[in-house]
Amino acid sequence: MIELSNLKAPLLTLQPVSVTRKMAASLPGLRQLAQSKGLKIHHLGAGYPHPEVTDPRGFLAHQAAYFEHLKISEGLNDTATVPEYLRESFSYTDTLGPISTRTVFANVYGRDWGVDIDPGQLLPTVGATGGINLICSLFERPGKPVAYISDAPTYAGFTARVGLCQHARIFSVEMDVEGAIPELFIQQIRSAREQGYFVPFYYSVPDGHNPAGFSFSQNRREELLAIVKQEGILIVEDAPYVYINFSDVDDRPQPFFATAPEQTVHLFTGSKIGFPGPRVGFLYSQAQLRIANNEEVSLSEMALTEASSDMLFQNPAALRGFEAMLHDENFAEIDSMWLLAEKKLVVYRENRQIMLDTLQTRLGQYKDLFSWTIPEAGFFTVFTFHHPDICTDDEFIHNLVAQYGLVVIPMYDFYPADAKKRNPRAGLNQLRLSFCFSESVGEQRRRDMAEAVDAFCVAVKRLCGID
Repeated sequence: MIELSNLKAPLLTLQPVSVTRKMAASLPGLRQLAQSKGLKIHHLGAGYPHPEVTDPRGFLAHQAAYFEHLKISEGLNDTATVPEYLRESFSYTDTLGPISTRTVFANVYGRDWGVDIDPGQLLPTVGATGGINLICSLFERPGKPVAYISDAPTYAGFTARVGLCQHARIFSVEMDVEGAIPELFIQQIRSAREQGYFVPFYYSVPDGHNPAGFSFSQNRREELLAIVKQEGILIVEDAPYVYINFSDVDDRPQPFFATAPEQTVHLFTGSKIGFPGPRVGFLYSQAQLRIANNEEVSLSEMALTEASSDMLFQNPAALRGFEAMLHDENFAEIDSMWLLAEKKLVVYRENRQIMLDTLQTRLGQYKDLFSWTIPEAGFFTVFTFHHPDICTDDEFIHNLVAQYGLVVIPMYDFYPADAKKRNPRAGLNQLRLSFCFSESVGEQRRRDMAEAVDAFCVAVKRLCGID
């Protein structure tokens, strides 16, 4: 056994478990308690893709047909010869993965956002989470104090990753209804530098913000871009919900990378538009970095070197499966990924509308007590209590499950440490409500969603003393 106390290097510190992990761990016992009281469990907490849009059977049939098409294209007559796609799918591949997958993704994604994407600068990652880990590792490796600018609140996976590095710290920025507040944004960058930190980037989920439940306005994006250019830092744009969008086409804001790819590290994941299990993702950037001896190199080249030390070989079978999704039934490259998104949006659009309509019908007359965000993308709305006696701590959350069968996620753990220091009650009057997941499909899904939101409205009215 290795005795950590004898090590001369800095000791490891125990990182706090995220609120979503705590809820997942406690849910079986709470579910049993609720069911013992005859309560139905209502899912308003999980941020999982819905099973109605992740049935793999159609995908598997299409993938098999696409692979057969590749085999025929090779012109193989000898049945003993292994087709190239099959050999590549189960062999070692380099860190960049199959060129065919990167090429078709660059074509389709580039068309959607008006960006000329170089497949050679696309780096496969294990979902967007792999991209977060990679970009943090790249800037932490020199061992100097590093500060990341992020939102308050921010994605729990990002705070968890930053917490693994003892010389890294988050300087968070409060948001208004349009996004991170520009004045505070500049203030935090400069404050971090004054304290001796190197500031490489600002991390955010601007479309369907997880957990804040709204999307940044186009005007605010432009303001933030002007600041990062002025201050000489990057934007790390986490984009899991960029296609899970409920706005009219003409009203959709542009992703940061579509406006300034040279200032952005863009993280794409196929988990929401495709399937979560294969964990297909890409990191893309046209940024240049100045390194030792005043040398300029591309960020993608640096990231590739970093990635090869972490994941030398990608999963080519998963990437080729994703490639199949980017081809239609005639095996031609699809024009746009919005075609794939629309199949998902049918379910999420309905669920979102049910949630918003029910909240408005049941609680709309109590604007002095309750408010909620209107999500233009993503899976969540943030519900805020304005009642002075409500505190959405662990006990509150557990009681919602035990007394009402309601599974929700509190917001307080999504706030970085510095935000909690500025405001000890940050998030303690808020809940993140999810409309993406249930265990039923079709008409039963609609009924279950309506029933869940209705049960939530009944519960919060009682908790606030409304009969």
